[in-house]
Amino acid sequence: MKGVVRAVIDIGTNSVKLLVAEVEAAEVRPVWEGSRQTRLGQGLYKAQRLQPGPMAKTAAAVAEFAAKARDFEAASIRVIATSAARDARNSEELADAVKRTSGLSVEIISGEQEADWVFQGVTTEPALAVAPLLLLDVGGGSTEFIVGKGGHKLFAQSFHLGTVRLLDRFPPGDPPIPEELAGCRRWLSGFLEQEVQPPLAPVLRQQATPGQLRLVATGGTASILGCMEAQLQTFDRERLEAVRLSAERLAWHTNRLWSLPLAERERIPGLPRNRADVILMGAAIYEAVMRHFHLQELRVSTRGLRFAAVMNEAAVRVCTRRLEGS
Repeated sequence: MKGVVRAVIDIGTNSVKLLVAEVEAAEVRPVWEGSRQTRLGQGLYKAQRLQPGPMAKTAAAVAEFAAKARDFEAASIRVIATSAARDARNSEELADAVKRTSGLSVEIISGEQEADWVFQGVTTEPALAVAPLLLLDVGGGSTEFIVGKGGHKLFAQSFHLGTVRLLDRFPPGDPPIPEELAGCRRWLSGFLEQEVQPPLAPVLRQQATPGQLRLVATGGTASILGCMEAQLQTFDRERLEAVRLSAERLAWHTNRLWSLPLAERERIPGLPRNRADVILMGAAIYEAVMRHFHLQELRVSTRGLRFAAVMNEAAVRVCTRRLEGS
């Protein structure tokens, strides 16, 4: 039996993404996926307000993707927003802009809801629904840490750690100098020690013996690191999800990225030109987590937040703030 076609537009801190999928029970079959970088979070962390230029770009991207979803005759189009919209004092202005350009309303989801959906989306892959997992979703404004085992979520928390947020804090030179990478690493080590380890470490000790825990990364940064490792020029879900990055390889990528000027990073196979700046912070975050928690291997999942949001389109929306716009 053919499933229903639904669409989810995901407004992130760095980019706007669209998933059009055929949904049947717990199965999600992607029909079309796309991404537009709009840097909604640019300038947010100093002013605590979304800036007019990034908001306009974001609203235009939503309108473009809404039209694409309608081309596929999607039965519903859902617009969700995450960290940047959560943090901003003027998120209603974003909702107004989206409503004007696309006619759609925006749902700002909480960090807890985001983490829940990341876990639900990633574990639609049967192989990941059994083993003990640490799921890591590094976004532009937040990072979700989720622990699960046997298909059950045991821990989920969203932290104020993200690629755009970190880029604002530690803007590198061009090319970056070793002291800048060292400073970023020190800050990340301190953040993990003070903010992440206290709630997360006890759960990891209780739920997984050494060597059993799988580190699974999802989101744009994870996919880019996987594409770089596999030298993929175009999106290939099967090949990307087969990538395994050792701690040593991730450190190699991080050191290489931080040694190159922007123009050279823009030519790296698998790295989109418009992500050649924020990838510095994304690689450093993943490297720091692997080092801090003594994890030896990272695998990539191309599923996550949008997979769950499209499955739950008709579900009761918990911990969600809906902005209608004027």
